[in-house]
Amino acid sequence: MRIGQGFDAHRFGDEQGGFEIRLGGVDVPSDRQVEAHSDGDVLLHALCDALLGSLALGDIGRHFPDTDDAYRDIDSVTLLGSVVALVEGRHQRVSNADLTLLAETPRVANYVEDMCKVIADALKVSPNKINIKATTTEGMGYIGRGEGLAAMAVVLVEPL
Repeated sequence: MRIGQGFDAHRFGDEQGGFEIRLGGVDVPSDRQVEAHSDGDVLLHALCDALLGSLALGDIGRHFPDTDDAYRDIDSVTLLGSVVALVEGRHQRVSNADLTLLAETPRVANYVEDMCKVIADALKVSPNKINIKATTTEGMGYIGRGEGLAAMAVVLVEPL
C-alpha cells in the first residue's frame, strides 16, 4: 500500500458577481471567479497530486503543464481520469481518498455529496471511499482575506 498527499491553491479574480466555479467536478455558485489555466478545480488538482505522489510520479504540473494550450480551460475530471489511468497502469487502485477544502467562500455543504459521486466515479470506487470536508481559516491569511482558496488531499492506493 502507498500513501500520497496533495495540495493546490488558486487566487480569486478581482471581478465580483454571480459566477460558478468548479469544485470536486461540480459547478458551485460563487461571488468570485478562480484564476487558473484549467478550470481551477483545487479539490481535483490536489487529488491528482496526491495520486501522482503516491506512486512517485511527480506532480500535476509535470504531466499537464500550464504552458501547454491543450490544457487551457480543461475539465479537471478529464485530468483526474488520465491520472487514474497512470495509477492503473502501475497495477494499483485507489483504496480511499480524504479531501479538505480551505475557503471562506463559497459554502459547499450542499454540494459535497455530488462531489463525492463525481470523484468516486472517476476513481472507480464507491462513494463511501471518498470523504470531503471544508473549513475556513477564521479570517487569517490569503484565504481568510478572500483572496483565494486551497485544497489538500490524502489517498491510499493498493495493488490490484
